[in-house]
Amino acid sequence: MKTRSFLTTMLLIASADAAFAGTITGEYLEARTCDVYTGPCFANAEMGLAGKEAVMAWKIEKGTWQDVTIDGLGVALVVKAEGTLGTDGVFPMKPGKTAAVIIVDETASAEQRDALVAFVKNSAKELTKNVLNVVVAPIKLENDHLEGKGCFSAGKLASIETRKMKKNDCICTNELIYYQPLTKVENFSPAYTLRQSYQGESLNGKWTNNNTRSAFLATFRVKS
Repeated sequence: MKTRSFLTTMLLIASADAAFAGTITGEYLEARTCDVYTGPCFANAEMGLAGKEAVMAWKIEKGTWQDVTIDGLGVALVVKAEGTLGTDGVFPMKPGKTAAVIIVDETASAEQRDALVAFVKNSAKELTKNVLNVVVAPIKLENDHLEGKGCFSAGKLASIETRKMKKNDCICTNELIYYQPLTKVENFSPAYTLRQSYQGESLNGKWTNNNTRSAFLATFRVKS
């Protein structure tokens, strides 16, 4: 009886290990140039006019990609499109042509940089069809989900800073999560963007977008 119990326990442990094998986990932060938490009337007014730019960032806690360990490294994707990016969960927008820049962690080795680029291209396939440049920068990303506080920086190239939504952030009292995150994530929640910026040269335009309801904090779990 004890032998059977021991074998059952070992099988459960093995199953758990198998379930997490080949999985990358970590933190995610995203900010757009349109409100993602808003009333439908406001969203409809912005559609096609705003939300053409986005900064997306991942911080890998643990995992490998293409048999390369990328624990503790960061990577970001900056996107600029002709139209509004995203989907309301039912109907995708029609962003037209997109251009993107991938920013990889300066502490990564050449092999790890290649793995980070491949990871981002797999995570955001539709947004990385036209990658104009891959650049290197010091990347920092910290999320406090309880406080809604996210902080991301890629040197002087890109940044996001958020806080938790407050009662007075509701304008029409009919707000909802109108847009979904731009990539597959878990445990996501909208946040208030204090600051979002891209100051690079590769996308033929820079932007700063402050004080909007345009961000998502999340975690991610991706099979490698």
